[in-house]
Amino acid sequence: MAEKKLAIGYIGNGKSTNRYHLPFALNRKDKIKVKMIYQRNLRKSDWEVIEGVKYTDNLDKLLRDEEIQVIIVCTPVAAHVPLVQKILAAGKHCVVEKPFTTSLAEAEELFALAEAKGLVLECYQNRRFDSDFLTTQKVIESGKLGTLYEVNMHYDYYRPYVPEGEQKYDRAKAFLYTHACHTVDQVLSYFGKPREVVADVRQLLGRGRMNDYFDLDFCYEGLKVSVKSSYFRAKPRPSFTVYGTRGTFIKETEDRQEADLKKFYLPAGHEDFGMDLPEHYGTLVYYDEAGQYHEEKVPSVRGDYARYYDALYETIINGAPPLVTKEQTLQQMSILEKAEERLGE
Repeated sequence: MAEKKLAIGYIGNGKSTNRYHLPFALNRKDKIKVKMIYQRNLRKSDWEVIEGVKYTDNLDKLLRDEEIQVIIVCTPVAAHVPLVQKILAAGKHCVVEKPFTTSLAEAEELFALAEAKGLVLECYQNRRFDSDFLTTQKVIESGKLGTLYEVNMHYDYYRPYVPEGEQKYDRAKAFLYTHACHTVDQVLSYFGKPREVVADVRQLLGRGRMNDYFDLDFCYEGLKVSVKSSYFRAKPRPSFTVYGTRGTFIKETEDRQEADLKKFYLPAGHEDFGMDLPEHYGTLVYYDEAGQYHEEKVPSVRGDYARYYDALYETIINGAPPLVTKEQTLQQMSILEKAEERLGE
């Protein structure tokens, strides 16, 4: 018997939909059917039309389509709340790009509405399937580092023109909200809820300007996990550095899926999509139980954002628990709101 397919619609036809969703949804054709994409102006698009997909500028047509089970919102965050409300009111499951909303109160309101209607509502956290993150997990779970006591995660850029182009603070464009939403979720998904979060959030160009730097310390029993990012790092720090009582793991380079996507080198038809080369492998240094020193390269675990769609399929079609839970999303929104309070201190 043929496997039942999950029919999907998208709101938005820009970079988010075409770069970070469609290449992976379309690579699961045995499970996923991309039915329709809504965009406000059908005459204006920078992206090629996909054969077999319907395009519409009529939102009601998307919402009323009886075959579509889940709608994915790929718009700027300011539009998320009213769109999700319409999707849930239409009886559709919903996935929302990150950042989920711009406030904890908004997120709580949307989850309450979804629960009242018995619908799935999730944040799209594809970065759980980054190669560098998955490889770091493999090293931690090998036990070679001994007892873990510190993890540093960096997500750096040198893009000064971004904060220089913003003359006032806007939460929806804050680096804290637009980028910490990736790494904070990685921390929460793997290490769980922290005992405390200590935040250093800055506006390097001056008070009242764009937030362009953050440093968040997640405190657990015997462990500190730090998430650090900046728009002003001419040389990025290692993606991950992990310290244990018997060793250290350093992964210099980040996941390569985005780099391939930017070159339109897509997962379909390319077995080496997103794969690290040996020069990208992380370095593990440790002392074994006999006190012998080891230094070795760690082949990277393959990243694959399509695994988010695998999980979404299992949740909606087979009733599996959601990959990204309500509690994790609300924890993240609470952490970001409290961290923002440190601006200007």
